[in-house]
Amino acid sequence: MAQIRLLADMNISPQTVTFLQQQGWDTVRVAEVLPATTPDSEIMEFARREERVIVTQDLDFSTLLALGGYNQPSLITLRLSASDPDTVNQKLIKVLPGVEELLEEGCAVTIQDTNVRIRKLPIR
Repeated sequence: MAQIRLLADMNISPQTVTFLQQQGWDTVRVAEVLPATTPDSEIMEFARREERVIVTQDLDFSTLLALGGYNQPSLITLRLSASDPDTVNQKLIKVLPGVEELLEEGCAVTIQDTNVRIRKLPIR
């Protein structure tokens, strides 16, 4: 069973959140816990407090992590050519088990169509 807890950004489909929950991943969507207008910096702070890994398609989170020199929260950024829920679901369920331990330690994972890039936090 999954140990990490995920926080799906607003650009992640509710269908993906449901799919991940059905697969046993502790996942909540930002809209369930914060107002829709919450800035990315506050979403990051919430994720850090709640020990959740942010799942997003938004590149701003990587920038915020790098500029702030943070070692938490861990981050999964999706850079896929297709962003439909089925494609995202299949990619996440394939990648998550292999990066779970690294996410617990603090890292930024970028998932692309053909590869996965992992950077330890803090990003330098």
